[in-house]
Amino acid sequence: MEIRNIAIIAHVDHGKTTLTDALMRQTGMVGEGASMDSNALEQERGITIYAKNTSIFYKDTKINIVDTPGHADFGSEVERVLRSIDTVLLLVDAQEGPMPQTRFVLKKSLELGLKPIVVLNKIDKPAARPKEVHDEVFELFFELGANDEQLDFTTVYAIGRQGIAKRNLEDESTDLNPLLDVVLEQVPPAPADSAAPLRMQPFNLAYDNFLGRLAVGRIYEGTIHAGETVVIKKSSGETRTGRITKLCTFEGVVRKEVPEAVAGDIVMVAGLPDIYIGETICAKADQEPLPAISIDEPTISLNFIVNDSPFAGKEGKFVTIRQIRDRLERELEVNVGLRVDFSAMDSFKVYGRGELHISILLEQMRREGFELQVSQPQVIVKEEDGVKLEPYEELIIDVPTESSGTVIEKLGKRKGVMSNMKEEHGITRLTYEIPTRGLLGYRGQFMVDTKGEGILSSRFIEFRPYAGEIKKRDVGSMVSMASGKALGFSLWNLQDRGVIYIAPAVEVYEGMVIGNTSKGEEMSVNPTKGKQLSNMRSSGADEAITLTPPYEITIERGLELMNADEYLEITPKSIRLRKQVLSR
Repeated sequence: MEIRNIAIIAHVDHGKTTLTDALMRQTGMVGEGASMDSNALEQERGITIYAKNTSIFYKDTKINIVDTPGHADFGSEVERVLRSIDTVLLLVDAQEGPMPQTRFVLKKSLELGLKPIVVLNKIDKPAARPKEVHDEVFELFFELGANDEQLDFTTVYAIGRQGIAKRNLEDESTDLNPLLDVVLEQVPPAPADSAAPLRMQPFNLAYDNFLGRLAVGRIYEGTIHAGETVVIKKSSGETRTGRITKLCTFEGVVRKEVPEAVAGDIVMVAGLPDIYIGETICAKADQEPLPAISIDEPTISLNFIVNDSPFAGKEGKFVTIRQIRDRLERELEVNVGLRVDFSAMDSFKVYGRGELHISILLEQMRREGFELQVSQPQVIVKEEDGVKLEPYEELIIDVPTESSGTVIEKLGKRKGVMSNMKEEHGITRLTYEIPTRGLLGYRGQFMVDTKGEGILSSRFIEFRPYAGEIKKRDVGSMVSMASGKALGFSLWNLQDRGVIYIAPAVEVYEGMVIGNTSKGEEMSVNPTKGKQLSNMRSSGADEAITLTPPYEITIERGLELMNADEYLEITPKSIRLRKQVLSR
C-alpha cells in the first residue's frame, strides 16, 4: 500500500481542524461529532494548540495527515512537523486572504522545498472573494521567493464545514473527493526503502501513565520492529541504545498496535524514556544522523514563584518549589518552544513564544491543582556587537473604519510603524511593524477600542535595535489596604474611580489589587468598609446601590494588566493580582 504524508497549515481559524474532521468522517475513520481538537482547552477556546496526526484510507492509499496549530505562539509545533511530511495543504480563508501566520507557515514550507497545494476555504461566505485571494496567495508565494515549480501550485476550492471541495468554482460537488484526488496526483508517494538500515526521526512527543514517554516520528528508511534494540543518535554524534517495547500506527485518531512498520509511515514508539525531538533512531551506531530540527527562539520571559500570599495553600494541591520544578521538567519533554532556567533556588525563569503560549501552560497547571505566582512578562533583549536588540512583530489588523483612528493612535504610542493601510467594505486593514514590547498588554485594550469587532494577528519577524521607552498604561492600580470580605456598599463607592476586578463577598487581603484607577495614580482603598449606621438618617439614605459587573481577571488578562511591581497569583479556583511587597 502506498503512503502519502501531508500537513494542513494555515492562519488561526481558517478551518484546518474542521477540514481534517470532515476528511476523517467521509473516509469512515470516525463517527459524527468526533474532532481532532481532543484537549479540553482546545475545545473551550476553539483553537488548535498541539499538532496531532491522523490517517485516512482512500483508493488503497494510506494518507497520514498532521493537523497543526495556527497561532504564532505555537509556531514551534508547526516547524518540526514540516520536516516529516512530503507536501502541505495551505488553507486560506476566501474572504480574509493571507494573514501573518499564513506567511509564517508558508515561508517555512518553501524553505524546506515543499510544493504546497492551496485550498481556498469558506467560499460560501457572503463576502468571499476567491479570485482576488488566489492572486494575493500567488503574490505571497512570489514575495517569499518560491521557485518556478512551487509557483505552479494547484488550487482547490472548499467549504470545510459542509465537507465539499471542487477544482473549479463552477463545478458541482457533494464531497471532498476532488481534494483527495489532487493529493494522490500531486503528493509523491513516501519513499519506501524498507531494505536499508532503519532511520527514524521523532517530530512529536507524548506521555502515557503506563508506557511512559512516547515518540511520534517518521520512518525515513528501513523497517522498525516491536522488541528491537535501536541506537539513538544526537546531531552532535553522541549515541545511546534503547529497546522498542511497543509500536503503533494510526487509523483515524486511534492507535493500532503493530509488530512492524516500514519506511514512509508515521508511527508512535514506546520504550525510549529519554528520546527527544529531532534525534535519529537507527539500527547501527555508524549510521549518519538525520539533520537536526531547528526551532525559533523564545521572545518573552517571566518568573514562576511559589505562592506566598496570605491565601497561599488554601486551594492548591501542589504548592512547593519542588513540585513546580517537577511539573516544568515534564513540560519541557513535550513543549519544544519552552525554555526554563532552573539555576535560582526560589524561582524559575521561563522563556516562551508569547503570552498565549505561557498562559496555556499556566491554565493547564492550575487545572492540575498547582498554585503559584508569576511576574510581569518581559521581552528578551539581546546584545550583538554592542547594539541592544529586541524582538519585532508584523501586525495585521482588520477593524471597522470608524475604530481605526483610535487603533492608529494607540499603536503610535507603542512605537508601531504603519507599513500599509487599505479600506474595503467599511473594514480597514492596517499593517504594522512593532516591538513585541509594545504589543504586550495591548490585546485587551484593542478589544475594547474596536467593541469586539476587530481582528488582530501577529508574527515574529526578527530582532532589531531597541526602540526606547514605551508608555503603555494610562491607568493606575487600586490596592486594598485591609483584609476581609469585600462589601457591595464599598465597591459601589469605588466604581466611580475606575474599573473593579472583584465582586461583593470576595475575600481580599492587604496589598491585593482589586481594580484600576482611570486617572493613572495608584490608590489605597478599603473594600471591606460597610455603611455607617446611626440613629440620624437622611431621607435618601437607603437608596438602592447599583454595581457594575466586575472586570473578571483571567490568566491572559492578568498578564496584560499587571505592572512591573506586581505578581499574578494563580490557584485552581482564583486568579488575583497583588503587589510584590504586601505591607510597607
